[in-house]
Amino acid sequence: MSGLSINVQRRIGNFALDVRLLAPRGVTGIIGPSGAGKSMLLQLIAGLQRPDHAHITFDDQVLNDSAKRISLPPERRRIGYVFQDALLFPHLSVAQNLDYGAKRRDASLTVSRDEVIALLGLDALLARRPHHLSGGEAQRVSIGRALLSGPRLLLMDEPLSGLDPRRRAGIMPFIEVLNRRLDLPILYVSHNIDEITRLADRVVVLHQGSVAASGDVAAVLNRPEIQRLILGDSDDTDPAAIIEARVEAHDEAAYVTTLVLGADRISLPLVSDAVGSIVRLRVHARDVAIATERPQGISIQNILEATITEIAPTQKGQVDLTLSLTGAHMLKARITKRAHDALVLAPDRKVWVLIKSVALVSTS
Repeated sequence: MSGLSINVQRRIGNFALDVRLLAPRGVTGIIGPSGAGKSMLLQLIAGLQRPDHAHITFDDQVLNDSAKRISLPPERRRIGYVFQDALLFPHLSVAQNLDYGAKRRDASLTVSRDEVIALLGLDALLARRPHHLSGGEAQRVSIGRALLSGPRLLLMDEPLSGLDPRRRAGIMPFIEVLNRRLDLPILYVSHNIDEITRLADRVVVLHQGSVAASGDVAAVLNRPEIQRLILGDSDDTDPAAIIEARVEAHDEAAYVTTLVLGADRISLPLVSDAVGSIVRLRVHARDVAIATERPQGISIQNILEATITEIAPTQKGQVDLTLSLTGAHMLKARITKRAHDALVLAPDRKVWVLIKSVALVSTS
């Protein structure tokens, strides 16, 4: 299989990283709690740390092979690296920072300076110095500089973690464009499930230096034990479910998009995804209400029939419901213990699920 093949071990003090994984083309999201070894893994791939033992290849090139004593230096690996901090040269303009990346490029690579500027929306920023950029603008420049070094592989180490939600939301479309427009494998590290849900084609979950799970984003991140591993066991943690649905139609006048979800249809605020494309939604349990009869005369438009498959009590007088929809889709709902008792809820009972359209935000 083409792409990145990793078998690497590294011990520092009491922490041991031991990872074996395959990362094909597209975006591979790497997620896990703090201290899981996410950044260390990227640094080992990039050659910024020395492994104890490793066999790392990218396509037909060996980056590390401990048995054969092969270890390419970072500058020969043709890997772009975007750090959490933009790390731009403060004395250079945006244009000069980009040109610094271009000086290191391989002559055989064809992505142009103009294309990178257009992809990342940098044209209006070229004359500015880094101290005149917002956090999101600085990260776009950092990504552009990495691209102009001519990489075959892009590593992104929590590039949005230092940004507020508005700026984070503003830069994610640019990262999506990179995935669609450039044939460039990306390893994207984050501790934020929403980022991984929106950006990744597949996911790898790290825990205490090892791979706890990997595979399809929804299948992996919907597993309760994986959510607990990433988010912790706090009663304040809001469980959520990732669902995938097909865009059926856009109503621009009403600013609404209709999605097909199994035998059901749901609506959400207008999205830009093309009709026929698949979008992901991460539906929080706090946004799901339950009824034992189909409601009438109600403003909520998304009313779906479901079956309760599991009821899990939590502290503070609440219970979590796992709900099965048509087409093997699943949702979570968190309600009060009082409501649970009043509705006489039990596993296998048919109920109606109510979700406000404004609570549904596409993560695709």
